Amino acid sequence: MEVLLKSEITCPNCGYQKLEDMPTNACQFFYECENCKMVLKPNEGDCCVYCSFGTVACPPIQENKSCC
Repeated sequence: MEVLLKSEITCPNCGYQKLEDMPTNACQFFYECENCKMVLKPNEGDCCVYCSFGTVACPPIQENKSCC
């Protein structure tokens, strides 16, 4: 299975969307929305902002590995 490295994050506060490159060597726990400046953190049970707010889960989760 090919691991996807881009995910579109949607801000739950203002709905702004942006396509981002996901890191392959670390989880991204914080993400600042470019539009409203809200700092996003993962939802409970998720390892990173991509798993909570992205269209694609982070690379370790895609590979069925533990994240972080």
